[in-house]
Amino acid sequence: MQVGKSLVTFSTDHSRLVAIAVVLVTLSIAMLAVLPSLWPGTFSMLSGVKVDTDPENMLSEDEAVRVFHNDMKKVLSLHDMVVVGVVNETHPNGVFNSKSLNNIYSLTEFAMGLQGEEIGEEDPKAGVIQVDVIAPSTVDNIEQGGPGVVRFEWLMRKPPETDDEALIIREKARRIPFLDGTLLSEDGKALCLYLPLTSKDLSYKVYSRLKEKIATLEGEDRFFITGLPVAEDTFGVEMFIQMAISAPSAMLLIFILMMLFFRRLLLVISPLILALISVICTMGMLVITGNTIHIMSSLIPIFIMPIAVLDSIHILSEFFDRYQKTRDRRTTIHAVMDSLFVPMLYTSLTSAAGFASLALTPIPPVQVFGVFIAFGVMTAWFLTITFIPAFIMHIPEKRLRTFGASQHEDAHSGGLVGGLLSLIGGVSFRHAKAVLAFSVVVAALAVLGISKIQINDNPIKWFKPSHPIRVADRVLNEHFGGTYMAYLAFRPAGEEIITERVSEQESVPLEIDDTLSVSPAGLDSAPVMPDGLLNDGVDSMQAPETEAEAVDVEEKLEIFKRPETLRYIAALQEHLSGLGLVGKSNSLADIVKTVHRELINGEDDQFRIPDSVPAVAQCLMQYQSSHRPGDLWHFVTPDYRSTSIWFQLKSGDNKDTEKVVQAVEDYVVKNPPPFDLEPNWFGLTYINIIWQEKMVSGMLQAFLGSFVVVLLMMIVLFRSALWGLLSMIPLTLTIGLIYGMIGFIGKDYDMPVAVLSALTLGMAVDFAIHFLARSRALYAEHGSWDAAYPHVFGEPARAIMRNVIVIAFGFTPLLAAPLLPYRTVGIFLASILFISGFGTLVILPALIKVLEPWLFPKKKTF
Repeated sequence: MQVGKSLVTFSTDHSRLVAIAVVLVTLSIAMLAVLPSLWPGTFSMLSGVKVDTDPENMLSEDEAVRVFHNDMKKVLSLHDMVVVGVVNETHPNGVFNSKSLNNIYSLTEFAMGLQGEEIGEEDPKAGVIQVDVIAPSTVDNIEQGGPGVVRFEWLMRKPPETDDEALIIREKARRIPFLDGTLLSEDGKALCLYLPLTSKDLSYKVYSRLKEKIATLEGEDRFFITGLPVAEDTFGVEMFIQMAISAPSAMLLIFILMMLFFRRLLLVISPLILALISVICTMGMLVITGNTIHIMSSLIPIFIMPIAVLDSIHILSEFFDRYQKTRDRRTTIHAVMDSLFVPMLYTSLTSAAGFASLALTPIPPVQVFGVFIAFGVMTAWFLTITFIPAFIMHIPEKRLRTFGASQHEDAHSGGLVGGLLSLIGGVSFRHAKAVLAFSVVVAALAVLGISKIQINDNPIKWFKPSHPIRVADRVLNEHFGGTYMAYLAFRPAGEEIITERVSEQESVPLEIDDTLSVSPAGLDSAPVMPDGLLNDGVDSMQAPETEAEAVDVEEKLEIFKRPETLRYIAALQEHLSGLGLVGKSNSLADIVKTVHRELINGEDDQFRIPDSVPAVAQCLMQYQSSHRPGDLWHFVTPDYRSTSIWFQLKSGDNKDTEKVVQAVEDYVVKNPPPFDLEPNWFGLTYINIIWQEKMVSGMLQAFLGSFVVVLLMMIVLFRSALWGLLSMIPLTLTIGLIYGMIGFIGKDYDMPVAVLSALTLGMAVDFAIHFLARSRALYAEHGSWDAAYPHVFGEPARAIMRNVIVIAFGFTPLLAAPLLPYRTVGIFLASILFISGFGTLVILPALIKVLEPWLFPKKKTF
């Protein structure tokens, strides 16, 4: 460890040079990270700060499920949507009164203009996609226009002048399956607008502009804005605000607590400066290397600060206890660093190893998080052994005259902390076996708790329950079939997706008038159909020679025009609706059934799939004479080779989406689809399931790997397998209790909880290393554990206790954060510190007492 001593000596001998170098390096990193964002074009090789809160990016770009998701969105022209809900629970007719519908009409017109400069974008087409907006004034009413005639007209061409006119609009909308439960609620109290966006990262800008407009509307209506894109983008904005509030608040509280312990401003401020520099360097390097600030990486400052402060508190604590014996800065700091250098090095290496192990997970943002936390940990360690000694050398000796524990005080029992530690040490020594027996019981309970853990996440639940987005989600899902979209695609097994969309004109071989008259009898029998109606895109193929070959060609090319295929889809929808898992679903089958009903007689008994391919084709052709013919291609590809069912879920929780996925799998096994069709899911709610599964398995793999690495490091450090295993016990118990607690309280195993295992690994072993290293040294000095343990519960235990108090209480400001991932980190960070610190001070002394003959054979000294 000669290198470490040389660094400390250089820092004390050249304290001014070290301080200047640290400042210059920190400023350089900060400037390189920030300037490209403030002044585009500056340092053109760098891209500046980039924020990414899209859970889709939790998967790598070449991940199969993500590739399929993007391909299906492209081929079906599907876009992420902002959902705007309007609720009126005071008027007898709900939102279907003239005042409310006038407000909704005005808001829709405003929303459709949110493009380009209106939302601060240079691209004039960026923003809301007008043609796909779903609102009363932008969708068609489909009704019978006479015998064999279907008429398409705007549901609400203009706002109603009377409440009676508003009720007519409600009754028309209720007859359209696509609108009932999607556009309007069953009770008529609420109505939803769906605003598709060219890019999901524009959702916060659209969200902000909508709130401005809503503030100008009068009446009794309540407006709510939600949707996964809004939640994710809003989280990104509020994430920066939270970082700017929580981190300084935590630092301030840590500063106050350290002042209570050490009572010297000049000395106490050094760990805070060190933590700040570590955070700046880590986040700066993350940005400079082109990585985005994701939800995960936004937590880096919160994780770096306690780790950066831990070693500094050990140094200050021992400096505090030793200074009055020498009253010489240089002598004292060298003595402190001699005794702490090895434990600090190994605690930093183990913490870095724990976080670096996250690079083994298949989740890119988690990999970045782990690598840069590891970088930050080692940066903090390097600054601890260089900057802290240099900083201390800048403090005049006269400012330290009254600093530290008095020579005349009993350092082992003075004060409240000393008395508490004396009590803990006595109990662990005198009742060692009882302590260990109790620990075994606690470990068994932890295992039981772990068995109760449920894996679940939902970006909406990243906000506190009173947040407007969370409230909107709750209210709208009470009124509607669901605001969470999941898509189920069917296509022939093994067939590739053609991502180059066929133009809609090519898929419609005939020009159709606004209305098309078909006799009810002829619809199913379809004696003669116009050329090309059944053979879209097949004109160039050689005509089949036999009827069997004709059927084969038809099946091959137009699977989703066949009645049996559409009936299968309808049956699947009906099955899921009866399980209570899906609030609403829409499909190609619903379109065909709706048009068929109006073509025949408008009665409910004709709301069905017709019996022949020509009849289905006629319904589809007729639908394309509507004002929104492009809506058809959101459900089926123009070649009728792939289709998708839209499922509206009331919950965005992964566990609920998994139930829907499993229900579909069970149904398909029991009821195989015709023509060897293959079901595949896509959509953000499904992607959340996949990355959560990968995170769980990846975290387990990373944790087990890093656990082995840390164990080997402990064996090397203590040159003993037994001592190495001993050091891992508080760590193992801490992890068990933390996750057992999660299971018992019913907390979901979500993203923040998943990464806590890495933090637990690093911090729990930190205390054990310091405790065991100092215990071995004091045992060698005093010859027995009976004589050594009171000294162990002096300065070494006080340093651990101070760390526990400062860090655990220092991050309580996180509990007030409106973003729940920050609260989770705050709660469990405190829990990790308390449990690992308590376990170290209670269990390890008891183990040493029981295992003393094996740990110190023949009183061997070290």
